[in-house]
Amino acid sequence: MAGAAVRGRLTWLVAKVADIVDENPTVCSIVFDCPGWTGHLAGQHIDIRLTAEDGYQAQRSYSISTPDDGERLTITVESVDDGEVSPFLIEELLVGDRIEIRGPIGGYFVWRETMTNPLLLVGGGSGVAPLMAMLRTRIQSGSNVPVHYLASARTPERLIYFDELSQIADPDETVEVVHTLTRSHPDGWVGPTRRVDRAMLTVAGFSPAERPDVYVCGPTGFVEHVAATLVHLGHEPGRVRTERFGPSGG
Repeated sequence: MAGAAVRGRLTWLVAKVADIVDENPTVCSIVFDCPGWTGHLAGQHIDIRLTAEDGYQAQRSYSISTPDDGERLTITVESVDDGEVSPFLIEELLVGDRIEIRGPIGGYFVWRETMTNPLLLVGGGSGVAPLMAMLRTRIQSGSNVPVHYLASARTPERLIYFDELSQIADPDETVEVVHTLTRSHPDGWVGPTRRVDRAMLTVAGFSPAERPDVYVCGPTGFVEHVAATLVHLGHEPGRVRTERFGPSGG
């Protein structure tokens, strides 16, 4: 089973693009077949390296958004304005192309199917990618731990995995999904229409007494606010795992 967390011990592999799935106008999921890939845990990420003809290289990290599946893995990429890597991955990469990847990376922000506490997943923007890997892994493994999934997006067009999440939650009473929109919402929208706050985390989350395993991922400000609020609500700091991203050039 994968679990590598030390970059120096990892080697670059050549992966082939098997499929590209549009998630919304600015986000796509890229499926790789990677000979030599030894598997991964839900929540881990990979490095991607692009090399130009003149030798210039650009490298970025992306969370894996699917469960362990042999030599196949998927990342979900959001285009960053004026970025170097994400616009190429979204606009120019084609099925059949080959690209260098390294991983899996990370040993702290992971969920294992042997974990039995309730699972609280809170994501902002494309920070839902590793959380989706956890939810998909939970389903694939047959685990019945209760899950509360709370995702924040600016507009309905920026929601990621919305249809899949609806299909998961509707028949499964142990999975509760809440989306909140912070800037605009369509007529008939029944979810929250504000930033994630104390009241939302109280209603959509688990009580501290239930000792949930909590994972929060998204922009730095979002993650810091959500984590601090959860601790103020009484959740154990050691059970609130966070992963954040900020401006990195894309």
